[in-house]
Amino acid sequence: MSEPASISSGIAARYATAVFDLSKDGNELASLAKDIDAIDAALADSAELRDLIASPIFSRDEQAAVIGAVAQKMKLSATMSNTLSLLAQKRRLFVLPQLTVSLRTMLADENGEVTAEVASAKALTKAQSEKLSKTLKAQLGSDVVIKATVDESLIGGLVVKVGSKMIDTSIRSKLSALQNTMKEVG
Repeated sequence: MSEPASISSGIAARYATAVFDLSKDGNELASLAKDIDAIDAALADSAELRDLIASPIFSRDEQAAVIGAVAQKMKLSATMSNTLSLLAQKRRLFVLPQLTVSLRTMLADENGEVTAEVASAKALTKAQSEKLSKTLKAQLGSDVVIKATVDESLIGGLVVKVGSKMIDTSIRSKLSALQNTMKEVG
């Protein structure tokens, strides 16, 4: 991990811990989850917002004004709105993506959930997703939230990542293994 990335992660983790603790003490974990979803959606949809949080061109006051208006428009909780305001005042809005990741992890831990990143050649149907979730729950002993992506280069099968474990049943990996075996023989 590069030094700037680790610094950002450290800053984000400290703010995430504070926000999580405040939300937990106020019995606002459900609204925290909604806030995280709203922020992630806004960051994904708006290049202007991503520029605002990353660009040093904007002053503290400009960042604070814009992020305050965005928080009000998205109807974020007081805790999250105040946190965004504080991040703007301290010129630390650049950690917002890492902050949401840290908060998601804390919420999942609190709820006893594990996130599985699943890549498949075609989009999973709801039934396939549910079956995979049940299978993983039986293996892991925790509720599993599936974060699905499509990677057509897999040809078929799945690549499942849960924490540090990876299960690769894709046709691409099987063909690659066969190719390596053939090279060894020849």
